[in-house]
Amino acid sequence: MRRRPADFRRPVRRRFSHWIWALFGLFTIVGLLLFVVHHNHSEDRIEQSVLERNSRIERVAHDRLNFTEEISSATSFSRQLAEQITLAKAYVVIAKEHSNLHLAWELSSKIRSSQLLLSKAVMRGEPITLEEAEPIIKSLSSLIFKAQDAHYDISTTIMTMKSHIQALEERANAATVQSTVFGQVAAEALPKSLHCLNVKLIADWMKYPSFQKMADERKNSQRVVDNNLYHFCIFSDNVLATSVVVNSTVSNADHPKQLVFHIVTNGINYGAMQTWFLSNDFKGSTIEVQKIEDFSWLNASYAPVLKQMLDLNTRAYYFGGLQDLAVDPKLRNPKYMLLLNHLRFYIPEIYPQLEKVVFLDDDVVVQKDLTPLFSVDLHGNVNGVVETCLEAFHRYYKYLNFSNSIISSKFDPQACGWAFGMNVFDLIAWRKANVTARYHYWQEQNADGLLWKPGTLPPGLLTFYGLTEPLDRRWHVLGLGYDLNIDNRLIESAAVIHFNGNMKPWLKLAITRYRPLWKRYLNQSHTYFEDCITS
Repeated sequence: MRRRPADFRRPVRRRFSHWIWALFGLFTIVGLLLFVVHHNHSEDRIEQSVLERNSRIERVAHDRLNFTEEISSATSFSRQLAEQITLAKAYVVIAKEHSNLHLAWELSSKIRSSQLLLSKAVMRGEPITLEEAEPIIKSLSSLIFKAQDAHYDISTTIMTMKSHIQALEERANAATVQSTVFGQVAAEALPKSLHCLNVKLIADWMKYPSFQKMADERKNSQRVVDNNLYHFCIFSDNVLATSVVVNSTVSNADHPKQLVFHIVTNGINYGAMQTWFLSNDFKGSTIEVQKIEDFSWLNASYAPVLKQMLDLNTRAYYFGGLQDLAVDPKLRNPKYMLLLNHLRFYIPEIYPQLEKVVFLDDDVVVQKDLTPLFSVDLHGNVNGVVETCLEAFHRYYKYLNFSNSIISSKFDPQACGWAFGMNVFDLIAWRKANVTARYHYWQEQNADGLLWKPGTLPPGLLTFYGLTEPLDRRWHVLGLGYDLNIDNRLIESAAVIHFNGNMKPWLKLAITRYRPLWKRYLNQSHTYFEDCITS
């Protein structure tokens, strides 16, 4: 039986403020229960403080009441009423649990009377007087004593509150998991507008043979293998997102006609992708579109990851209806099962005649000319990357299972992490180091799923270990799909901005502040854009 991938989750964050306030309120109640110990002396306190209260009332007779100071004062009637209300509310809960509905009703009635009195004091701007407070305090005290006589003592109350706290903890945890699941569903779902666009484009692909003829001509163009040009590769099934990547790249290039884009998609979206790029102009750049199904060499006998994807237990884990609450829903994301996400490890096989490429994810936007990347000296390394270890949690130990000797014996847990999304690959050095074989080795070692978190970055960290060249941070700025507080100056200086995270710019979940950065590169002049996206 296949074992599930290791779960290296961070502690669950409680995101729901109403649960947090509920817990805070319950802890406050437990503290206030100590009030019961001194409750027998409440009437003496009233008599002893009469003179002081009357004196204070005279002093503020012509001044507006500061209710915050009033309720904070240890000698005010407002403070005593507020404490009694809190204690009475706790006894309402306990009385209901013991089916003493009459007592619960009496307590609730007095609570409302007390709250009304406090409201009147605030409205008129004067402290509560002895004559107003005494009847309510005495009657509420009597009911609290009645609750104590019914054996709702401190011990019972504390145990009840503890059970409520535990129940709320469980509900908060369940709600957090549910929220994560809903967030994942929203992030994975294809918006209706994009589905509409795909359908119309595929219909045109089937209807007009001229598109297929033009596609064949582009495929046979010598420009797609000319190493004097600048080559970019994008692997995606999202037509609109890929279009933004290409359009933003050519729009900021000094010489867009020297750019060549190699796009790989799946069979379902192949017709839509071809039609879109054949019917739109991208400033004279060359665009090649292929489908992954045409790579006959990429099969289960060659690629261990494909063999794992075909495993029935693995597919049940990612696509099964049953959800194990002990597993972070993020780790069950079906995107980890998409072969398109793993094509980045087979770039030399897909483009055997190319020497250097820049790899771009489909959720990036290019803001500056990227052709200088092809002149960066990688010092014999394979992968030019922007490191992400300025934040402590982007170290190797956060992605890999160092409790396993296979990992701990070969890698430094403090090694700096980096990001996919904008990478410069020297394919000559790649072939020389036989990097794809290293990738296969680690995929075979992780057949039980215990060496790393799901995704393509952890095996990438292992595969390219010792083969990466750090780039200036401004080449690739990340976090626009989850971080609301990225410095505007950093965004403006970035050559590539990356919407990594669930809040993709083409979704309603997108962070409003960043969406215009992506939207400005949409080709809004296309007829189908107006039909599907705008409407």
